[in-house]
Amino acid sequence: MDETIRQFQQSLIELETEAEHLLLARHQLVENDKVRNGNRETLTALRKRARTMKTSIPSPFESIMKDIGNPGSRPLVKEVCASCGDHDASEHTWMMFPGTDIFARIPFHAAHTILETDQKRLDYEAKKLQSYVKEKSFHISEKGALADKISPGVLRSLVALSDKPKEHGNS
Repeated sequence: MDETIRQFQQSLIELETEAEHLLLARHQLVENDKVRNGNRETLTALRKRARTMKTSIPSPFESIMKDIGNPGSRPLVKEVCASCGDHDASEHTWMMFPGTDIFARIPFHAAHTILETDQKRLDYEAKKLQSYVKEKSFHISEKGALADKISPGVLRSLVALSDKPKEHGNS
């Protein structure tokens, strides 16, 4: 085989491998986005539920005034969870753990904390994947279009190649 053809074949193999990695990364990005959107929807539902429960989120002013009115061993300013407020530890919610088919009844605060942590991890992974996709796309485009190295007629014939043998209609 001619050395030019061998080099061309090797460059096509490299390009195809990189394109396959790019497609896999894009697919993973889509799957990641589905999970991220599900988490986001769940967190929104949990926050809405917290606002309608008896332990809805108090305003910072209400927390301060409540503590000032009853000076005791409690601190003047109390940290309030932004999602579940001053939740009752006995309040539970059902949660299916990511990647499993297991449902568990866990405290409301633990459920939204797990989801928020998972959301941060998914956001980080999405940014990494987006960066990878950009890098691969740029690298593939830097290799140049095949038409720059091969005449358009030859390229068309390569694209039109078929593994099926031609059937002759004269039988």
